[in-house]
Amino acid sequence: MEENQKALLEALFGESSESEDSDHCHQNQSEDSSDQSGKNPSWEPVRGINGLWLCRDFLSPQEQFSSLSAIEKEGWFSEASHNQAMRFGNLPEWVTELSHSIREVVLFSDYVSERMDSVTCDGESKACILPSEILWREPLFDQLIVNVYQPGEGICPHVDLMRFEDGIAIVSLESSCIMHFTHVDDTEACDSGREGRDQLPMTNLPVYLNPGSLVLMSGEARYLWKHEINRKPGFQIWEGQEIDQKRRKSITLRKLCKTE
Repeated sequence: MEENQKALLEALFGESSESEDSDHCHQNQSEDSSDQSGKNPSWEPVRGINGLWLCRDFLSPQEQFSSLSAIEKEGWFSEASHNQAMRFGNLPEWVTELSHSIREVVLFSDYVSERMDSVTCDGESKACILPSEILWREPLFDQLIVNVYQPGEGICPHVDLMRFEDGIAIVSLESSCIMHFTHVDDTEACDSGREGRDQLPMTNLPVYLNPGSLVLMSGEARYLWKHEINRKPGFQIWEGQEIDQKRRKSITLRKLCKTE
């Protein structure tokens, strides 16, 4: 099984080369960090939300530094007033390699090695990190957003626009945060003031995102749950402790829907 996986990856990415620049190759860095740690990054499903998966150790400290350096070299945030960069179509090389690393970490995760059906989703009752039609589409992603959040800044509850396909990836850098998920039905009932709202408390599921973590959203998690980051005092509490608010960067990767 491992040989088949390796053959698939080599067909996609080619054989690894030690001569490649380590500052611009997440795949090689991932292999190096895997050799040093003796284990592959691990996945965990977020209970209560189908299609929401978290990989806490997706990027090693060295890979995080390389990603931040790549963002710095782009020059997108040379002015303090700039806090968001968006790119479509042909993405920078370091972003393409980050996409390759996402596909690789899904294929080679400890979870997948135990249950290969979780990749291909052959059967409705089986857990699935990413459905095969998403995992093997080309390109995996063609739209990039990099956001910079200063302490206290976050994002309002939202579902990503329908102009994007299923399957969204979010990589966190620099500072930890809590991302809250609420079901679309709950938030719509609250917004409309529907009767009985007081008797039906809103389902609010917090997810801790550490620097270097990767979140994948597909299916219900992508379409039926709103996600937000409220970094105001009192909202960023994990295990009874307030998170120390620092600057945070996020990398969001999506795929545009085809237009006819």
